[in-house]
Amino acid sequence: MNPIIYIMGVAGSGKTTIGKVLSFKTGIPFFDGDDFHPPSNKEKMKAGHSLTDDDRQQWLQRLNTLAVEHSGLKGAVIACSALKEKYRVILSSGVQQNIWIFLQGDYELILERMKKRDHFMPVQLLHSQFDTLEIPQSAFTIDIKNDPDKIVEMIIAYMSEQQFISAV
Repeated sequence: MNPIIYIMGVAGSGKTTIGKVLSFKTGIPFFDGDDFHPPSNKEKMKAGHSLTDDDRQQWLQRLNTLAVEHSGLKGAVIACSALKEKYRVILSSGVQQNIWIFLQGDYELILERMKKRDHFMPVQLLHSQFDTLEIPQSAFTIDIKNDPDKIVEMIIAYMSEQQFISAV
């Protein structure tokens, strides 16, 4: 089985950017969790409303199905907020090798980043993301003050050291 690498964190922490670079450098396919939200979730967020656990359920199940399928192939890099431990349990179900990478940053830095991007997730929901976040206990945590290439270098070194992948 090949690893499923979850790049997690609040909105605006750089999950998609890091996931794409990591995918490019490792050859492991990348999937952006945002692409798997049902339209109703995107509309709700766009309107400035936080998602509930019920709103997220179908989305988490879709990502877990993707992970299970790709664990039997080349693995996958999946960008997904995975804010609560119970979400991470759903995402991990049926996958033998899950790797959690937590992109951690402070509110002000992430707020500035979000103001500069065009995304369905409005900046006014950032506070709710931080309120919902349960810091993962079993993740490789990286400060997002580092530039994306350095972050990916650190992730690859960690995965190689843990023998999740061979050195790239």
